[in-house]
Amino acid sequence: MAGKERPLVATPTWAVAVLFFILIAISILIEQLIHHIGSWLKKKRKPSLFEALDKIKAELMLLGFISLLLTVTQDYIAEICVPRSVGHSWHPCRNYEGDNDDYDDPCLIKGQVQFVSAYGIHQLHIFIFVLAVAHILYCVITYGLGRLKMRKWKSWENETKTIQYQYYNDPERFRFARDTSFGRRHLHFWSKSPLLLWIVCFFRQFLTSVAKVDYLTLRHGFITAHLTPHSQESFDFHKYISRSLEEDFKVVVGISPAIWLCAVLILLTNTNGWYSHFWLPFIPLIIILLVGAKLQVIITKMGIRILERGDVIKGTPVVQPGDDLFWFNRPGLILFLIHLVLFQNAFQLAFFAWSWWKFGYPSCYHENIEDLVIRIAMGVLIQVLCSYVTLPLYALVTQMGTNMKPVIFSDQVASALRGWHQTAKKQLRQGRRSASTTPFSSRPASPLHGSTSPVYLLRGHKEYSDNNVASPRASNFSNEGWGGEGRRFY
Repeated sequence: MAGKERPLVATPTWAVAVLFFILIAISILIEQLIHHIGSWLKKKRKPSLFEALDKIKAELMLLGFISLLLTVTQDYIAEICVPRSVGHSWHPCRNYEGDNDDYDDPCLIKGQVQFVSAYGIHQLHIFIFVLAVAHILYCVITYGLGRLKMRKWKSWENETKTIQYQYYNDPERFRFARDTSFGRRHLHFWSKSPLLLWIVCFFRQFLTSVAKVDYLTLRHGFITAHLTPHSQESFDFHKYISRSLEEDFKVVVGISPAIWLCAVLILLTNTNGWYSHFWLPFIPLIIILLVGAKLQVIITKMGIRILERGDVIKGTPVVQPGDDLFWFNRPGLILFLIHLVLFQNAFQLAFFAWSWWKFGYPSCYHENIEDLVIRIAMGVLIQVLCSYVTLPLYALVTQMGTNMKPVIFSDQVASALRGWHQTAKKQLRQGRRSASTTPFSSRPASPLHGSTSPVYLLRGHKEYSDNNVASPRASNFSNEGWGGEGRRFY
């Protein structure tokens, strides 16, 4: 086939120049668009989203490298031959008939078949590009719709500044734990049975994924556990959640090696006789429903712990954050599962769009209308669940771990703390090497200097202000790990 194609030397120069100009114009347009989006994010002071944009650019660069690698090596890969018994196994199509004369396979003269043809590599190249673009767009849409759902939390946050809220949550008021709004929602007969607890929490995520009383109670528990009394009244929990979600978004929008490995495993299931088109789309649905139920269970368990401390409480119910509430004591596992669901669902939609575009309908990949209905229905359903149910619930409940994220500080404070932490670790390592000759007083000094927060590091910054920096409890910086057995940062 290559000898029958018209080479570049037989192509008009104007055609080459026009094609070259169009490609350069499109590339410059995309580059300028990304640049303006980055400038807008900097103007709005969204550093986490700006880093997410950098990750998107990195993914596009990776795609460019894959494209170049496949283009350069496709002729060499097409020359690889494998035995017929291997080449005729694990086909996606049921009606494959072995060596078809319609295909130009140079390996047939050797009694073998091609590993992958040049045209097959070209189709795989297109699918990888469609998959990466679909994943990025799917994550952006999910994040945008989730933030839209969370906008009503702002009114709940503003309510905490009113006199009515302060009166109702009088810290000197004694009440039965079951008579509080949080207790009436979570403390029932079913909360004592693990089976009934999971059943109720499974269905509760569809009714009110995040109730107002849950938001206010978890907000109060987070502030009590992590902040000093003088900074609790001015702390904006809604803003902290938003910035924390932006930090998580820059993780989800990327495609890690583990996620790429999942893509390979999903491709392996696309084999005749496995019927993956019937059961594979349901896996992300099951995962996202289990994650939503687990997050609801965590809220209820925090309510049960309040009751275990005593039937009568003083003031507002105080929940106690802890990593032990999450699977394997790892709150980050929830984020990985959401990341996996988003990618797998994007994979299903990308595969559907790619196969329809390249092979039409019906084809080897979509023989029945049931295939299309399942893929499209599951894609839409998972999109709605992730955006309006699981993501807002995750954004709130994930703050109930032992650790708090450095976004609780302003960007300058967090940067200064990281710098001090790295310097202290370096000095400690140097101090241990000369411990036999170095007195104890020469150990690196703590940045606290008698205060409860190392914000003195920013006294020289023009934008520094004590009023807009939340002060954590002193125990957060009690040792090198920023908290040791107490609270520490991610």
